[in-house]
Amino acid sequence: MKNSALGGRVAKVLTSTSDIRQLLRALTHTLSDTFDIEHVAFAVSTDTKLKHLIVGTAGAPRLPAADFMYLSDKYPGVVSRHSVKDKDVQRLLISHHVSLAVPIHTTDQHIGYIVFGQRAARFSKRDIKELQAAADQIAIAIHNALAVQQIKELNENLEQRIDVATKELRASNAQLQRLDEAKDEFISMASHQLRTPLTSIKGYLSMMIEGDLGKVSDEQKHVLEEAFISSERMVRLIGDFLNVSRLQTGKFVVEKHDIDMAQLVQNEVDALSASAASRDLSFLYRRPKDIPLVAIDENKIQQVVMNFCDNALFYSRPGSVITVSLKKVGQTLELIVKDTGIGVPEDQKDRLFTKFFRASNAKQQRPDGTGVGLFLAKKVIDAHGGEIIFESKEKKGSTFGFRLPLTA
Repeated sequence: MKNSALGGRVAKVLTSTSDIRQLLRALTHTLSDTFDIEHVAFAVSTDTKLKHLIVGTAGAPRLPAADFMYLSDKYPGVVSRHSVKDKDVQRLLISHHVSLAVPIHTTDQHIGYIVFGQRAARFSKRDIKELQAAADQIAIAIHNALAVQQIKELNENLEQRIDVATKELRASNAQLQRLDEAKDEFISMASHQLRTPLTSIKGYLSMMIEGDLGKVSDEQKHVLEEAFISSERMVRLIGDFLNVSRLQTGKFVVEKHDIDMAQLVQNEVDALSASAASRDLSFLYRRPKDIPLVAIDENKIQQVVMNFCDNALFYSRPGSVITVSLKKVGQTLELIVKDTGIGVPEDQKDRLFTKFFRASNAKQQRPDGTGVGLFLAKKVIDAHGGEIIFESKEKKGSTFGFRLPLTA
């Protein structure tokens, strides 16, 4: 008999691996060698996907789950075919070629059996005592191995779920990208198509205001001027959307030429003066002298100036003055548009220049706004190597502007 060092052999196996199958397989060979018996198996009940695990040497007895449960209910202790009195249990052991079944217990749970096949000599009391001691060691190792198995299965399940979620997210992102591209294409196409009829409308309105199509009364002229201002604003909005679409598709190009900024600002202020007067507002702009030419994209900078002035008009209180200034500061040209309007809430300033964002008070004051004007203004100024100027205090007013670098 080689069982004098059984505890040490078992302990050595228990520290060799945390994989439940490898652990049980190694233990079967250790026990088979120790007790000179060919067939040894473990029948282990588990809460993992394995449910009922049987691991043993080749040709070892099998203890199906139903018989496992029946035996554990009938005999929670050691079961020997040679000493058991119950005929049903004895027949069960004989049918599975089991000579001895040693239970494996944790503190509060019966988790399995060590099952031995036919043996020439009977197991002595000393053998059984050593097996029970070893079973206590094995129970702890099995419990730990099962915990590791559960963690592995949980990780595998999480990884599968993450993989599935990642694939779904990629598919959703791809679909959103296609929709975004379709939206940009539509905006670009619609903007181009709308500009032509609006140009005609503006032309006919201008002719009627000038009296080219016959004399008009003062009341009719006022209505026509309002329609002309609205059509101009529509043209600017279409231009904004078209530029946003170009930004999205990488077709946004800045074409610089030497421009007289003082005159450009004057033109925009003059264009909005009638609209300001209709709202009981006025612009204060003193055209500066000796402002050098600056290399800019005239149409895009014109759009920025118009957006700043237009916003000041809509968010200012009647009877107030909107101050517009242009001056040379070092090697930059600085434009400032200052109003005493509704201002921007402190907690919303960081998002003001993002696409389609509008401050909460701005939405109430002007529900028809689009949220692209300031976004586009920043993109245009950034593309010119300049910087945006922005200061605001809610209910006190706002300052919008930019600095552009001067070329030699």
